[in-house]
Amino acid sequence: MSYVSDMIGKQVIDADGRRMGRVQDVLASTRGSLSHPQLVAIAIKRPDRTEEGPLLIAMPDVAVLVGPVVVLARTLKDILPRPPSDDLWLSRDVLDKEIIDTDVARVVRVNDLEVLRVNGSHCLANVVIGGLAILRRLGLAHLVQRLAGMVGRTATLGTISWENVEMLPGNQPVRLRFSSSKTADLPPADMAEIISDLNPVESSKVVEQMDIEKLADTLEAVEPDFQASLVKSLSDEKVADLLEEMAPDEAADLLAELPQERSEDLLELMGEEEAQDVRKLLTYAEDTAGGLMTTDVVTVRPELTAEQAMAELRRTAQDKDTLYYIYVVDEENHLVGVFSLQRLVLADPATPIRDIINDRVVSVNLSDTQDETAQVVSKYNLLAVPVVDDDNRLQGIVTADDALDKIIPTAWKKRLPRLYH
Repeated sequence: MSYVSDMIGKQVIDADGRRMGRVQDVLASTRGSLSHPQLVAIAIKRPDRTEEGPLLIAMPDVAVLVGPVVVLARTLKDILPRPPSDDLWLSRDVLDKEIIDTDVARVVRVNDLEVLRVNGSHCLANVVIGGLAILRRLGLAHLVQRLAGMVGRTATLGTISWENVEMLPGNQPVRLRFSSSKTADLPPADMAEIISDLNPVESSKVVEQMDIEKLADTLEAVEPDFQASLVKSLSDEKVADLLEEMAPDEAADLLAELPQERSEDLLELMGEEEAQDVRKLLTYAEDTAGGLMTTDVVTVRPELTAEQAMAELRRTAQDKDTLYYIYVVDEENHLVGVFSLQRLVLADPATPIRDIINDRVVSVNLSDTQDETAQVVSKYNLLAVPVVDDDNRLQGIVTADDALDKIIPTAWKKRLPRLYH
């Protein structure tokens, strides 16, 4: 097993022993179906080619790659330099860059790359992560291993197989790399934490590659100001689609963080119904129940039976994020009762809704403060509380996590699940 970091900077001599320069980089081919790229060339830095760039030598012309010096198979005059191509430059594009390790849902640094010789060819085997790889590059790995042995432990390099790494599209000199395509299966909270660990350029690349539904869920797990920074580089059309996918209250929070002119443009691009909900939420003060609520609420009429109510939910609640409580409203949208989904499922299909509702509904007013809303949620142990106007018409709901958002210390909030995901 050899390492790319050991190859960089090594002296290169030709078959006659003449010094040609030093290894500046190692190139690998990512074309084809191979899970582990094959090394195809070395880039030699030569004093006489400062303006032309490094000299590329194809791997068949390299007799000794792993050793005190790199030895070429022929003399320089007999070697035809390899033309530039779209191969991967391992030192420039990969070494010391960051990847996403989906096994532990975190961003890690590529501290080295393991190279394995297979059937006469050198292949990229593993990405090496962890502090021991850095110490190895500094010549201190043996000391660390010796100290670990003294306390009965073994110091080993952390690795990620290259077959679990894929490139993002793009021609940037610094390319973000993913540890496997399983990022699509990560929970939104994990993806949000990963994105927050990246620098702005890399986080933008991740956001651009995510599908709208996944991105909406991920953005809802971060603060609005960070949401705004992530969508800054996206087209207005994509952001509008994103806003339509997000819960109305989350969409309103995001728009409030964007410049007013862009917010208006985005609202114009959104669907009429979604934009209307968001515009309504933007009219309320941020620290009131109206500013905290979402209009994404499930309602039924009191004259229905349990069976009819279930049919209504199947028709209207497919895309609802909150379905812990079902609210009962009359023809003028006055709030007349509430019941849990569990109670509806367990009720006899012929049971009238009027017989299973709780008509003593705990609610808050649009103008109630966040503190007052949080106190109601806490006192009655609610997952969500309905918001009504002065005429008791249902306007929306405030979920428990939104109600408590500014009251619970930040360190505690990070340990709590989002109740409606």
